[in-house]
Amino acid sequence: MSKLIPLLLQGNNLSRVWSEGFLYLVDHPSTEMSPLVVSVTGFTDGEPYEDEELRTALDKSLEENGNGTVHTVANTIFPKSVWRFCQNDRQLFFQTYKENIPRYKAWASTKNHRGMYFERLIDFGEGPHDGNQLDFIITEFNSRTGVRRSMLQASIFDPKRDHVRSAQLGFPCLQHVTFVPNDGGLIINAFYATQQIFEKAYGNYLGLCRLGHFMAHEMGLTLERMNCVIGVEKLDFGPKSKLSSLIEAARKVVP
Repeated sequence: MSKLIPLLLQGNNLSRVWSEGFLYLVDHPSTEMSPLVVSVTGFTDGEPYEDEELRTALDKSLEENGNGTVHTVANTIFPKSVWRFCQNDRQLFFQTYKENIPRYKAWASTKNHRGMYFERLIDFGEGPHDGNQLDFIITEFNSRTGVRRSMLQASIFDPKRDHVRSAQLGFPCLQHVTFVPNDGGLIINAFYATQQIFEKAYGNYLGLCRLGHFMAHEMGLTLERMNCVIGVEKLDFGPKSKLSSLIEAARKVVP
């Protein structure tokens, strides 16, 4: 491993921004970046602009290597299909998700047995609104003007549950999120201790964009930007020959 360096990636297309980081680790001797800062703009109804060919190539590579698709990873941060099923009824959405948490965990019991990100956001285990941090933020923001911005944050990492001595711990890598109102728009910021560029990063960014859109919708705002700060971005795939099609697709979308 060579010396860690910081990298800032920004743009209005999620596929291109992810590809730049992916190709950096493909083309350089370093297997890690520290920190990586990603900033994405450009949305339609909360969905970031993407390159269809790149997204298809990534999903195919993920499945061929025994990993979940981009959408599967994104769902751990924000279950868009459940929100759509509840027809944008926030309380029904929260209730429906909580009732189905055991079933969601059972689908991937090995990966989800310690919890899921959206679960921690709306069912932390303690705090106001029965631990529903998102509902607290939305309610307080909508109740009056001039709410302090430091109130608009939610935690995932919990020292009581997560400060353990295990050599490896797959959850939670995402530590917390903050929401910043900005002249009618909303910025979502997320902070990761570590992240895997191939298996997780794209789905994480997509899930954060969807979470930001949900919060903006409930706060009467419009999603403006998704920022993600990663302490250590890791190269998490084996021989490059296994990902030749994905690498080729990534090079097509990077200017």
